[in-house]
Amino acid sequence: MSAPLSYDAVLLVSFGGPEKHEDVIPFLENVVRGRNVPRGRLLEVAEHYYHLGGRSPINEQNRALIRALEARLERDGPRLPVYWGNRNWPPLLTDAMRRMAAGGVRRALAFVTSAYSSYSSCRQYLEDIARARAEAGPSAPVVDKLRVFYNHPGFVESMIERTRAALETMPPDRRVGAELIFTAHSIPVAMAQACRYQAQLREAARLVAAGLGRQDFQVVYQSRSGPPDQPWLEPDVCDYLTRLAGGERRDVVVVPIGFVSDHLEVLYDLDREARALAGSLGLNLARAATVGDHPRFVEMIRELILERINAGEEAEACPPECCMWRVP
Repeated sequence: MSAPLSYDAVLLVSFGGPEKHEDVIPFLENVVRGRNVPRGRLLEVAEHYYHLGGRSPINEQNRALIRALEARLERDGPRLPVYWGNRNWPPLLTDAMRRMAAGGVRRALAFVTSAYSSYSSCRQYLEDIARARAEAGPSAPVVDKLRVFYNHPGFVESMIERTRAALETMPPDRRVGAELIFTAHSIPVAMAQACRYQAQLREAARLVAAGLGRQDFQVVYQSRSGPPDQPWLEPDVCDYLTRLAGGERRDVVVVPIGFVSDHLEVLYDLDREARALAGSLGLNLARAATVGDHPRFVEMIRELILERINAGEEAEACPPECCMWRVP
């Protein structure tokens, strides 16, 4: 086994989101650049942000997570500063690289706010980090990505607790019969065929369901954004709710297992659209919270940091061929 590695900082890497109304269109243009996304779809998603006042909740949720992680690292170690860089909106990754270089950071660990392997949730972030390092210049630190955490006990236990809390909002005599629906962001079928996204989602859902004493559950998808002629993972959550209408199930618990914070896709696509549809179909819908800054989730990040430090040079977050895909 190789000797432990020494790191100078932790870098939280996330998607980013607009902070005000006038940020929305430039932000979305950053998101879809190089992709064949119809302009109409971009404007449709913009309206979702405007419904939230033009400010994405993701940034403040990342700030809360960073504060919690900093406090945990200060208390229990390793005492590393936490930096933050986004893919699509300030604070951008390149700026984070420059700040780390100015602060004397030579090697950092990156925690990406996605639990799963796919091109857009894993490999693209590695490409973003490499590009940001190149743009920041020769003084930019080396950055090693922490592994995906879909099956880590800290993530699973946090989601069990969140899901149990949602179940407990239902009448006691109806909880056992409630439909357990796990949802995640849909991705193109071609992308899914090049990674373990679906298998990892199903395993995370199975672990959470098992922690609740359940074997029956359904994995569905949401928030597709590609051109209509491109196949994406299904079933869509709203299509699945429609299928349930008129059946024996009256209660559903929707668990956003594919997300780590209650940002736009959760607050609009689930709390607004899916909830309104469920109500019109006569279904009682409860939505589990995401992990957010749950203490066990924060401790999980610390455990991943220690795991990578102790594994040394032998550690590899992603094999070279993992999640290879290119936008058509």
